[in-house]
Amino acid sequence: MTNLKNNEQTFGKNTEQIAEYYKKIIELLGEDVNREGLLRTPIRVAKAMEFLTQGYDINPEDILKSAMFKEDYRQMVIVKEIDFYSMCEHHMLPFFGKAHIAYIPNGYITGLSKIARIVDVYARRLQIQERLTTDIKSCIQRTLNPLGVMVVIEAQHMCMQMRGVEKQNSITTTSDFTGVFESQKTREEFVSLIKR
Repeated sequence: MTNLKNNEQTFGKNTEQIAEYYKKIIELLGEDVNREGLLRTPIRVAKAMEFLTQGYDINPEDILKSAMFKEDYRQMVIVKEIDFYSMCEHHMLPFFGKAHIAYIPNGYITGLSKIARIVDVYARRLQIQERLTTDIKSCIQRTLNPLGVMVVIEAQHMCMQMRGVEKQNSITTTSDFTGVFESQKTREEFVSLIKR
């Protein structure tokens, strides 16, 4: 199974080419790319972008399957307040927040850390919050085939906070669900548990 790389690991196949594009962008913005503070900026930005979008090379279903266990447990499993960082595909600015995920097993469970890992994999792509929510839900549903899945994401978007409408305290909430979570009572139980 391929894991997400950390900041210290070297990226590679396209780093130099991406850096050349960033060098040109910096020049077009009116800066001197030969200025001391900017000499290594294109390569640093290229590595940062490769780090922030590394989720394309990883199959999140493989992550769940790597720790999938038979278990006769049919109550709600919740992993809440999973921190994530992603890049908005519209402006390539960050959005970040917390994901809250629940599923009700149907013969199989997965390691709890694997839930957090699939959030990271999908977040490390150019994204929109709505798709991120649905991607996580669909992956868990497809892989574990539980009785139901629910995902709630709360996030702050730099494209709304530092540009555009500049609403610094705005938070966007999205949700998606399947199966038993279509019952309002089950959704309300999940929401009350994540608010505790």
